Amino acid sequence: MADQGTNPSIMEPKPLHPLHQIAETPTHKLLLKQWLKEEELILNRVALKETQIDSVRKEITQLYIFFFLFHSISLLLLFNASSRDPPGSGSYCKRSWIPSLCSLLCSLGIIWAVRYKTDVECHMEKLLEREKEDGKLLAKCVEELKKKGIEFDLLKEVDALRRAKSLRVETKVVRKWSARDFVTLFFFTVSCLVLGLTRIISCS
Repeated sequence: MADQGTNPSIMEPKPLHPLHQIAETPTHKLLLKQWLKEEELILNRVALKETQIDSVRKEITQLYIFFFLFHSISLLLLFNASSRDPPGSGSYCKRSWIPSLCSLLCSLGIIWAVRYKTDVECHMEKLLEREKEDGKLLAKCVEELKKKGIEFDLLKEVDALRRAKSLRVETKVVRKWSARDFVTLFFFTVSCLVLGLTRIISCS
């Protein structure tokens, strides 16, 4: 009699692991495969955007170097040329508008290029942040699916994921002075100083 009482509890089937449940359910199995594939695609896009951002930052650094290198060389050449000018002739002073105009146009071109590249960098950083948020949402859903197995409500959870993506609102910060604005102002100030030095060197 004792054996008969204990047999039912011993013979009770153990519940399957959630992953086994998913493997035996076509809909859950297909959803898991799709999410894992999408998760991999998101990781690839994140890596690509990080590489692109690094490339843009290198280009910005090259523009910084070119800006100072150009003005340094142009001022040295101008100084050497004006030092050879006979005293009292004032020929270089009369033609000082030529190097001044070249310096101004080059400065404005570089400032525009730096501003454009920094805007591209900012835009790509926002896209990267969005991809990372999508990856976090998807990873959370995959974890829930693996944990719950067939208890995972497909319609409810998939709809919740879609709503989380669609209702994501970007926080709009009040427009203030940013690092990009200070960089632009700095380069403009340096350009004005170079124009003044060009005039001084040409007419000294």
